[in-house]
Amino acid sequence: MPTSAPSPLPPSHDSDSAPLGTVTDSLVEANKRYAAEFTDPGMDAHPVRRVAVVACMDARIDLHAALGLELGDCHTIRNAGGVVTDDIIRSLTISQRALGTRSVVLIHHTNCGLLTLTEDFRHEIEEEVGQRPAWAVEAFRDLDADVRQSMQRVRTSPFLPHTDDVRGFVFDVATGLLREISPRN
Repeated sequence: MPTSAPSPLPPSHDSDSAPLGTVTDSLVEANKRYAAEFTDPGMDAHPVRRVAVVACMDARIDLHAALGLELGDCHTIRNAGGVVTDDIIRSLTISQRALGTRSVVLIHHTNCGLLTLTEDFRHEIEEEVGQRPAWAVEAFRDLDADVRQSMQRVRTSPFLPHTDDVRGFVFDVATGLLREISPRN
């Protein structure tokens, strides 16, 4: 399997106008429209609902909509697979110790790309670029088992003072429903 990123799409062209630019250009333009109507909500970085949500970066998951959250309700921490890595623990530690969160919600999802990868992905990258990534892929074959492992990593971290309310779920990308995963006994 190739590990390099696909080539960018050519710029969009209107028959009577100049190229529209890159995806990033369109995002910057969208931000200008957003900022023109933006009003400072007057809130600080402390989440109102005192919860941090760790989830996969999958573009199909609109976390705020799926969980009924509003701007300012939570900290949202996303990575490939929604797995609890050292950097997730770093973010949760800051979230809890500096910004007052007390609950942690972990969300994996069906049809996750990490179900199809292995640590061989790192070896392929090393062969392609001549340097092995310092990070682990954190691929998994069993969603429920990986959610349990992520819950255990949060619950046993010495850096997190609030580990009583840590719950894990699998989000079904076809139905939008969460299925709760029981922790290890």
